Amino acid sequence: MSHAEWTFAQTDPSQQLCQIHTFSVLRRQGAREIEFIITIREYVTPRDPSMKFFATSDKQTNQSVLPFTPVGWGKTLLDALSECVRAIYRFEYQGD
Repeated sequence: MSHAEWTFAQTDPSQQLCQIHTFSVLRRQGAREIEFIITIREYVTPRDPSMKFFATSDKQTNQSVLPFTPVGWGKTLLDALSECVRAIYRFEYQGD
């Protein structure tokens, strides 16, 4: 189904219909490799036009001080994904 087709399934902007894209990135930290799964939502009619694409990570960083969930957003998938990947490296991962 092309982008143009699926967007017609939304009958009201309040439905917030979105297509979901999933990515994986490995963060090396010392001898460890930590996999972060990034989920990006591509909205038909975003509440904020600058947030057509919104990315979130499945893991938090900085857990022992103030937990931080890496996110990213933008007008393109690349903008949201790149911002979220950069945010993954902002703080140390302190999980298991």
